[in-house]
Amino acid sequence: MSGSVRARRPPSPPGKASHPGPRFPHPRRDHLDADQRREAASKGLRSGRKAHVTGGLNLSPAEWKLLVVVLLIACAVRLFRISQPNSVVFDEVHFGKFASRYIKSSYFVDVHPPLAKLLITLAGWLAGYDGNFDFKDIAKVYEHVPYVAMRLVPALMGIATVPLAYLTLRALDCRVTTALLASLFITFENGLITQSRHILLDSPLIFFTALTTFAWTGFCNEEYHEPFTQSWWAWLSMTGLSLGAVVSCKWVGLFTIATVGLGTLKQLWTLLGDLRVSARLWTKHFVARAICLILIPMIFYMSMFGIHFLILGNSGEGDGFMSSEFQHTLRGRGMADTFADVAVGSEITIRHVNTQGGYLHSHPHSYPGGSKQQQITLYPHRDSNNEWRIVNATDSGDPYTAWQDEEISYIVNGARVKLRHIQTDKSLHSHDIRPPVSDVDFQNEVSGYGIPGYAGDANDDWVVEIHKGDKRDKESSKRLRTLRTQFRLKHPMTGCYLFSHKVKLPDWAYEQQEVTCNKQAVLSNSLWYVETSYHSKLPADAPKVNYKLPGFFAKFWELQKVMWATNAGLTDRHTYDSRPNAWPRLRRGINFWVKDHRQIYLLGNPIIWWLSTAAVFGYAAVRGFLVLRAQRGYRDFDNTKVVKYDTLCGFLFVGWALHYLPFHLMARQLFLHHYLPALYFSILLACSVFDLVTSTLRPRVRLQIAAVLLIIAIWNYSYFSPLAYGTPWTKAKCNKARWLKTWDFSW
Repeated sequence: MSGSVRARRPPSPPGKASHPGPRFPHPRRDHLDADQRREAASKGLRSGRKAHVTGGLNLSPAEWKLLVVVLLIACAVRLFRISQPNSVVFDEVHFGKFASRYIKSSYFVDVHPPLAKLLITLAGWLAGYDGNFDFKDIAKVYEHVPYVAMRLVPALMGIATVPLAYLTLRALDCRVTTALLASLFITFENGLITQSRHILLDSPLIFFTALTTFAWTGFCNEEYHEPFTQSWWAWLSMTGLSLGAVVSCKWVGLFTIATVGLGTLKQLWTLLGDLRVSARLWTKHFVARAICLILIPMIFYMSMFGIHFLILGNSGEGDGFMSSEFQHTLRGRGMADTFADVAVGSEITIRHVNTQGGYLHSHPHSYPGGSKQQQITLYPHRDSNNEWRIVNATDSGDPYTAWQDEEISYIVNGARVKLRHIQTDKSLHSHDIRPPVSDVDFQNEVSGYGIPGYAGDANDDWVVEIHKGDKRDKESSKRLRTLRTQFRLKHPMTGCYLFSHKVKLPDWAYEQQEVTCNKQAVLSNSLWYVETSYHSKLPADAPKVNYKLPGFFAKFWELQKVMWATNAGLTDRHTYDSRPNAWPRLRRGINFWVKDHRQIYLLGNPIIWWLSTAAVFGYAAVRGFLVLRAQRGYRDFDNTKVVKYDTLCGFLFVGWALHYLPFHLMARQLFLHHYLPALYFSILLACSVFDLVTSTLRPRVRLQIAAVLLIIAIWNYSYFSPLAYGTPWTKAKCNKARWLKTWDFSW
């Protein structure tokens, strides 16, 4: 009976009236109340939770330990046998040589900005490199070069890319399993491994691309939580610095800028449509982004060139690419003041206005064919063989001596002159004979003709046609003035113009630039100017001139134009070049190095490569299908899960597209390694798709699927690792590994 009687609860303690408990005993302390939400909205803030981890990175201590393990694995994979081969590999020919030029302070020109090269040079310099190795040929054995220290720069940046992939996906609210899968895919991707183990620029480029993506993701999380906090400014500034760094490695970084730029425009457009955001607040958002995402990258980029100019203070092999004014800022290229006037009998040097301003040049060597007379070329360096004497062709008697007995007279527009090469006593001459290289009807050979004491013939005559003068010097448009007058030289017997273009003569002319007489001469390639002038009859106090030396901004802008023109001119085919349509399919790699039955061949991890490509096209297809469904009235985009993954995958898809599709517009020489930044985005996209597909599965099942994918990726890595590390390989294994006929590696 007692079992059916309920025990009576004891009364409340005396003096303490009982109060009913709260309706919601466990209130959400991390949410704002209604008043706080209204206040936040008035400030343009997101109404939501108070609690927030900077950048949205809410990682547990166990995750940090896991990340350390992944980092150690990446170190083992990237640094294994990094000292092998002990000889020059692929483009180490170029970038190692540039490090030598930096250490020697010898000016050079490259199509890429300087940051990555400066980092590699710094490593070599700290390791004691003296800059004396020439990096001339692939497979040339290193001697007295700390090449391991120099290779460590791209290797360490390749290693650092691995945790960035993990942190980026975690900041994008993907699961731990997904982030781990992405980081290990990056770790065991053979193409990224190969590219990061040598003195090359792509590994720093990909690292800064990954860093920019991570920083931008962190900023977006801060923007969603609360703008204009210290953390918000920190992430935005880090994004700007990363953008400056990525474009300072290679101009491919402009595609990363475009990716962030589109995201910025989307944010500003959304804020513009939010009526709770005042015009003043929107302007504040705009100015903050302009400062951090435009001004900071520009300052960073220009600062790298400031360091570049500061180091490369000496004349070097790159002088010929730059204008005469630029060249004279380099040590060893300075020029003394020279007479402003050009008179009959003056000793002059003549430079071409276009094609990097080479000197009109001759030397005591004859053409092997044609007239077999003395060669006339364009030569980029100062030399006594650049000196000519200009005389009046209409003088009676010997014009080369008559000027000594005459009053001084100046070379005016329309003057008929002769040019005598001072070192060899040969006259600048043309005739109806085809040039050795440009063998076409409208081009005539230009040669050095005559002997000492011979007055020459009419084919030595040239008519001066002044094209324009300097606005600061009125006389320069009436008569030849040093550095101020641009002119053409017309051959009166044939009607052609003295001409030069970017065509090199063969070895018998030391690969100097061809000079011809062109009947259809393009104006820009037939313009010349006098750089130096000396006349014995001019008094010492006669007017003199010199180059106006450019400042930093003028030098910076000129170098950008030279880099652009040089880059666009890289149109020659290469044995291992490829077109962009072949890259997502991994149709062809690049041979880096071959020696003693060992080879380094840039080839991606097939399973990772093809999975990432499938994810890209899979997302595009599904997104298109959802758009069609929305057009038919379906409300898929009202689903928060769909919106989350569409935003996540859409961002990564845009990153892939902007780093890949522009290459289809380029006519220049392209290689598989140009796809690697796009590959980074596609790998993250593939793992994001994995996160979506496995979102309804139990964690254990999700982990098992990831493990299977990872085992397959590691097997692929191991199978093709001899191509990444240059380890010995049998012919049978080599042939068996050629899964596609287009994989043209040998053994």
